[in-house]
Amino acid sequence: MNLLASNPLSDLDPAPWVTPCPAVRGVTVGLIGPGKVGSALLEQLLAARSALRQDPGVDLRLRVVADSRRMWLDHENEHLGPHVSGTCTWRPSSLDAVGESLAGLPCPVLIDCSASDRVASHYAHWLASGIHVVTPNKLAVSGPLERWQAIGQARAGGAQLRYEATVGAGLPVVQTLRDLLATGDTLQSVEGLFSGTLAWLFDGYDGKVPFSHRIREARELGYTEPDPRADLSGEDVARKLVILAREAGMDLSLEQVDVTSLVPPALHELDLETFLERMNELDDDLAERHALAASRGEVLRHVGRLEADGRASVRLLALPADHPLAQGRGCDNIVRFRSRRYPDPGLRVQGPGAGPEVTAAGVFADLLRVAAEARA
Repeated sequence: MNLLASNPLSDLDPAPWVTPCPAVRGVTVGLIGPGKVGSALLEQLLAARSALRQDPGVDLRLRVVADSRRMWLDHENEHLGPHVSGTCTWRPSSLDAVGESLAGLPCPVLIDCSASDRVASHYAHWLASGIHVVTPNKLAVSGPLERWQAIGQARAGGAQLRYEATVGAGLPVVQTLRDLLATGDTLQSVEGLFSGTLAWLFDGYDGKVPFSHRIREARELGYTEPDPRADLSGEDVARKLVILAREAGMDLSLEQVDVTSLVPPALHELDLETFLERMNELDDDLAERHALAASRGEVLRHVGRLEADGRASVRLLALPADHPLAQGRGCDNIVRFRSRRYPDPGLRVQGPGAGPEVTAAGVFADLLRVAAEARA
């Protein structure tokens, strides 16, 4: 894939890096993972670039784009010119070289739109080098506790790590929690529908159409991971709870989250094709659970919950039809914070929690927060 052939920022004029006035803040951007989210982000950056120069005075310059196989570096010129001009150079991908290409430039920000654990393992090094990191990649913030602690030590030097889009895509979930705690509130619990895929599956499930048919439909629509067990297992929701717990100062690890998978053990270890053929083995149990819930005026919802004492759980629950977590539609994420200031019914954040456009918007907002704090 020719990343720059369809790269919207490659059409920017190659004028030298000139700060238009002292009020304008230059920001040097590197992007890892120019897939669906990364490409959507580049489109958004281009569309907003002129306006951002005026208010709030941010001048975005793309320095490097890298995928798993190769990267583009503009060593002759630190701003992005048209790739047809010959200034763009393709090289074998190197995470070390990506960081080196940003070090020392004005307000360097590395955006990781991959889902790579190898990339996540470099965050501490980049942060210690003074490079800010913005990401929707959950693997760094929810990964091994030792890695998270190393990231914390690296951030002590002043470089920022922003990860709003790891929970709820473009919804302000992490920032809401951060603001509550920063202003002296006391967290009591966080609970919600953290998976847009599972929210969609259960919102339209009536017990008449087999649940396995719902999964197949979701897979055809692109709502699930290629292997639906990645969604049905609850691990993705568990990672989001770990992220929120660590944001709240808790040393929670993924293995400490009590997760009840929707996939029975007999189906968990099968190869993908065999699992897809045997998905109907999920149907009877879920139909019975739906019928029982409906007889009580309840609905099934897949809920993640984090308590103030650090206990976390992920499971399918039967909730009253008027429950706040039963009010979503389609792929909506719903996250409800309870705190000293916001007791029942709590503070609720709701909206689309998946998709390239909204995820890219969450990343973009974090990029602007980095620029604003760096200016301060």
